[in-house]
Amino acid sequence: MNHWLRSYGLLLGWTALRSRANLVLNLVIQTCLAVGIIIGFAYLVPQVDDATALYFATGAPVLGLITVGMVIGPQEVASAKQEGIFDFNRSLPVPRTALIASDATVALLTALPGIVAALVVAALRFDLTLDISPLVIPAALLTAFTAIGLGYGIGYGMAPPVARLVSQLVVFIALMFSPITFPASRLPDWFETVHKVLPFQYMADAVRDTLNTPAGGVGLVSFAVLAAWAVVGFLVTYRMTARRP
Repeated sequence: MNHWLRSYGLLLGWTALRSRANLVLNLVIQTCLAVGIIIGFAYLVPQVDDATALYFATGAPVLGLITVGMVIGPQEVASAKQEGIFDFNRSLPVPRTALIASDATVALLTALPGIVAALVVAALRFDLTLDISPLVIPAALLTAFTAIGLGYGIGYGMAPPVARLVSQLVVFIALMFSPITFPASRLPDWFETVHKVLPFQYMADAVRDTLNTPAGGVGLVSFAVLAAWAVVGFLVTYRMTARRP
């Protein structure tokens, strides 16, 4: 355990130093994205009622986490592969899980300011009063780990050009065609069925239900589905990093 913790600490410092050139820019972009969804999407709806405002307020943090984990993450991995950093990291005498954990930590920290900013702006913009559950922290972490696990799995498991294209497809689907900032019932029946398998709807449901607890309490189905997707993503990532260079 001491070896793992020491490796994690050193790798975390190395990852932060390697990302320092883009870290501030990423923070600004994620914050602007989250706030922009709150303000910009409201212009698309003539009359924003309480239900719509809740979808915007809770969907913006989810989209921020998806962007960090499943868009920026794969693109950074693709660049690391092309620059030789990926092979260098795999040659280090450190646990592969510590390597993955350091990347996930930096990605999670990058998303936090945008999450906070989105909720603050939404509360001010729509005059929302949220009934926050203690389960909001596990919900946000599961959403983040699912996005990061799948995103890094895409980055490590695919060739760099393909990973970049897939990450762009992910943000397009999540932003425009996923029931994150609107109810799933507005989608065509076949697309609504597809989202019963994909993780996006469960990310939104978990965060929304814990930020504004429904009368029936927080359901655990979303947590279970996200946990399964997160495990799949991190197993793929681990398998790719554990392969011999």
